[in-house]
Amino acid sequence: MRRRVWLGTLALGLGMTGALAAAPVGAQGLPDFTELVEKVGPAVVGIRTTERARAGRPGAETDEDMLEFFRRFGIPIPNQRPSPNPRAPQQPAPSPGQDSEPQTRGVGSGFILSADGYVMTNAHVIDGADDVIVTLTDSREFKAKVIGADKRSDVALVKIEASGLPTVRIGDVGKLKVGEWVIAIGSPFGLESTVTAGIVSAKSRDTGELVKLIQTDVAINPGNSGGPLINMRGEVVGINSQIYSRSGGYMGISFAIPIDEASRVADSLRTSGRVIRGRIGVAIGPVTKDVAESIGLGKPIGAMVSSVEAGGPAEKAGVEAGDIITKVDGRTVDKSVDLPRMVGSTKPGTKAVLQVFRRGAYRDVSVTVIEFEADRIASAASRDAPKPPAAAPGMLGLTVADLTDAQRRELKVKGGVRVEAVEGAAARAGVREGDVLLSVDNVEVASVKQFEATVAKLDKSKAVTVLVRRGDVVNFMIIRPAR
Repeated sequence: MRRRVWLGTLALGLGMTGALAAAPVGAQGLPDFTELVEKVGPAVVGIRTTERARAGRPGAETDEDMLEFFRRFGIPIPNQRPSPNPRAPQQPAPSPGQDSEPQTRGVGSGFILSADGYVMTNAHVIDGADDVIVTLTDSREFKAKVIGADKRSDVALVKIEASGLPTVRIGDVGKLKVGEWVIAIGSPFGLESTVTAGIVSAKSRDTGELVKLIQTDVAINPGNSGGPLINMRGEVVGINSQIYSRSGGYMGISFAIPIDEASRVADSLRTSGRVIRGRIGVAIGPVTKDVAESIGLGKPIGAMVSSVEAGGPAEKAGVEAGDIITKVDGRTVDKSVDLPRMVGSTKPGTKAVLQVFRRGAYRDVSVTVIEFEADRIASAASRDAPKPPAAAPGMLGLTVADLTDAQRRELKVKGGVRVEAVEGAAARAGVREGDVLLSVDNVEVASVKQFEATVAKLDKSKAVTVLVRRGDVVNFMIIRPAR
């Protein structure tokens, strides 16, 4: 019986072998990364940052290898200090304002761009550091000079005083394909020259960052940040920068900054120490499907202008809060996050043509782009002025009043009515007392009388879209009738 079973098993094995032999040719074995690592590895560096512990700084004894991870991915940094060892000799605490010896702050990675010592890494790796130490694969260490860091793109450039260094070769991101093999080399948790591999999961992944990212399943951990993502030709195609995680650890999804975008930033940092971007002076938000349909836009595209900077380029060009910017110089703004990218890449001083959707119609607006700087905050409307007579609540559940001249000047609006009380459908939609209604169903309202006339013409069975200003922000709200 045993022999029969064995013969049957052998026959089954032979049958399977024959089936495999008849399978279509073309399946490839796993790639061998050894040559890539030998070729690129020497140009990958470890980066250690230090800072001087200062009196009163919380969490000084927190595990330093994890701090870079906490800072990057939004995890609260533990503030608990370990229990003191009663047997350990007590060290005098530094006096106020006195710095102690430099202590390791975090670890990261980078790669050498030029033989004379320019190194690229992530901006978050060196952010807040007093000293940046670069370690080569031959164990030499150099104190690096920070040439520049751009937090918006998360790219930084540092320089070490050395010559004849091994360098990386920059690849063409445009030729990168989803599904192709890539590797990462870095120093996760300070473990130098660690190699991990995976495939490109997606290109141009929109995570809300200034640039769209390369998504991979390459294992990335704290300390990998700033290291290179390398294709099978031994070329750098990205900088490993982020992971997606619900647990705080690697979960199979990581992101890299495309090297073409990073190289542009690095070139700018090298020549001027900063990155010059354009802006037009608007605060924006997304366009939802419901809003797009209710205002006649059709599909949810573009960026909704929630506020316009006083005296800024957009205001001078005639852009208004509530406008939907759908194109920039003929390029479609598919999502709201596309607008800062398009405007940011426009050279300050040049004119850009914006296509905006306003009250049911498209129009072109020419705006002069200026250099990006910290956004200015417009002052809120005064609510202490005497209140004019208010209308009684109507079908929308709103009691509104005319704006005073002082309120119009403060808000810099030509019309609108102020919400004095809210109930029913409007309350359910999120309208609040003190809001200013600028339009109802794409019709501007400049007074209580005009508001009442517009509301009287509405179909009571259909949802109504109102443009609401709250403080400095404008947004669409949909008031739906009770069912």
